[in-house]
Amino acid sequence: MNDQPSKTIPILLTFLSYGAVALLIVLPVVLILHEALRQGLHAALETLKDPEARSAIRLTVYVTVLVTVINTAGGIAAAWTLTKYDFRGSRFLVSLIELPISVSPVIAGLIWLLLFGRQGWWGTWLGHHGIHIAFAVPGIVLATLFVTFPYVTRTLMPYMEQQGRAAEEAAFLLGAGFGRTLIRITLPDAGWALLSGILLTTARAMGEFGAVAVISGHIPGVTETMPLHIETLYNGYQSVAAFAMAALLVLFAMTTVLIRMFLERSFRKQHL
Repeated sequence: MNDQPSKTIPILLTFLSYGAVALLIVLPVVLILHEALRQGLHAALETLKDPEARSAIRLTVYVTVLVTVINTAGGIAAAWTLTKYDFRGSRFLVSLIELPISVSPVIAGLIWLLLFGRQGWWGTWLGHHGIHIAFAVPGIVLATLFVTFPYVTRTLMPYMEQQGRAAEEAAFLLGAGFGRTLIRITLPDAGWALLSGILLTTARAMGEFGAVAVISGHIPGVTETMPLHIETLYNGYQSVAAFAMAALLVLFAMTTVLIRMFLERSFRKQHL
């Protein structure tokens, strides 16, 4: 009699978990695909051939790749510094790294606009020298860098802390440089954490809306990323085109998740 509640609770929790996933994740994806294909696959694909749609796709891919590369390098350096060295102010530095997670992306966009906009602190000087950051691609890159910076650092830090410092110190004593020590000793053990951080950064960069919407100026064909272009299409009552672009963005996100699952499986097989 006493075993019955213990068997019922896991079944109930499993049912609730699947129900929540179906309602909050699967159903929206199905609805997006349904709306995108409402007039047929050919009509949906034709909307993606529009010059402004192609510009939004190219810009999104460009910004995502650039931001992921920069934040991967910066995240590795930050994680190494915070876990391999003791220094005053390390906790404050961790708080600063985590700040983009707690700050609204819209506020992040406003900060860059305050700095680099035409009426901003440095906007007038930059404009006189022909340098355009606000309402241009560099501003989009800066805004996306800000909101995605914490992911690589925060996923790497627990693994690097578990590693300790003995192996790196031994490598330095034997004459190995920083680069070789990092590649040969540190990163192989933390490889899965690094990959997770890279994929999280990629997914976040592709879908960023708030910060980019503020700093980009929302210029069709010039500074519109895929999320911004979706809003433009939907507000213009071009629902099929909007959902077709949304479906493509979902496809990119699902590809990222599948790559993560494949790499996780491969990593576990190598370490069994």
